[in-house]
Amino acid sequence: MVHKIQRYLEQEHNIELEDFDAEFFVEFISRELGAHYYNQGINDAIAQIEAKMLDVTDSLLWLEKPVQD
Repeated sequence: MVHKIQRYLEQEHNIELEDFDAEFFVEFISRELGAHYYNQGINDAIAQIEAKMLDVTDSLLWLEKPVQD
């Protein structure tokens, strides 16, 4: 990852980072953005589970038998 960032910054922005600086940059990005992406993954998983639960609920309701009063 460090080498990819070094290459990107050099090719796209003419910025040269030594390995040490690039490692700190990767750590900074991870620290600042890591929780955001993690939380987004959790929210995506919740949305998938909720959709599946609706399917299960619909399937179970379809199995209900009519009741005469």
